[in-house]
Amino acid sequence: MANRRCLHTLTRHASALFSKNPSLHSLTTPLPLLTEQSLKTIATKFAFVSTNPGSAWHDQWSQSRHFSSNAGDGGDGDEDTEDEEDGDEEEDWESSDDEGVALPRGGSKREYSPEEKEAEAAAIGYKVVGPLEKSDRVFKPYEPVFAVIEIGSHQFKVSNGDCIFTERLKFCDVNDKLILNKVLLLGSSSQTIIGRPIVPDATVHAVVEEHALDAKVLIFKKKRRKNYRRTKGHRQELSKLRIIDIQGIEKPVTVDKQKTPKTHYKKQEKVAVAA
Repeated sequence: MANRRCLHTLTRHASALFSKNPSLHSLTTPLPLLTEQSLKTIATKFAFVSTNPGSAWHDQWSQSRHFSSNAGDGGDGDEDTEDEEDGDEEEDWESSDDEGVALPRGGSKREYSPEEKEAEAAAIGYKVVGPLEKSDRVFKPYEPVFAVIEIGSHQFKVSNGDCIFTERLKFCDVNDKLILNKVLLLGSSSQTIIGRPIVPDATVHAVVEEHALDAKVLIFKKKRRKNYRRTKGHRQELSKLRIIDIQGIEKPVTVDKQKTPKTHYKKQEKVAVAA
């Protein structure tokens, strides 16, 4: 690397000499080839001249300063410094990725405003109310009422106390209360309400219990006689919801049937009769 730089500087100084002395262009004898030993000797002489600024050689070479790499001619020194600057810039970009700053490459997550979050959640079919409080009753007694709800592109038949798994719901955490407002059908033992397509003023309340991953699904691709085989795995992100209440329909009153006490009949004892 050092020999290449030395040769590069020598060729630039030689070109400067040829440009100043046009009589040198008429030389018929070719210049001798530079060997490694000759390069070392020239390099030592050049170092000696550079250390003695009062010499005549130093004055002659100092006139060609505009040929140096600082003038922007694309020398190796500039390339090294540019590479170092590029490396520093890449480190800065990487550190900014770690900090989560929005970059033009799209490596960070998009930041949503509260209005955008609410609009996207409503398009999917739910609304985030807030975190669960200690006073909220999650486990209630069973009620003979069911509902058919839509979350995203999936439909579920649910009743009080059921657990369902949906695709990962955005903008909600564990123990958050949700209102599922896309109710397609409500039913009980006495009546059935069908929506067109949604039942008005009907809601289903739920609580986010867990965010989990589904079982792995393998995707295998093959092209025969092409030596092409690809195997990939996918685990779908899921959200576990527990249904705590269904509103929008009259709930039948459950009457506890009183059990009638059983009467115990005594068996009559057989008495032996004398003949």
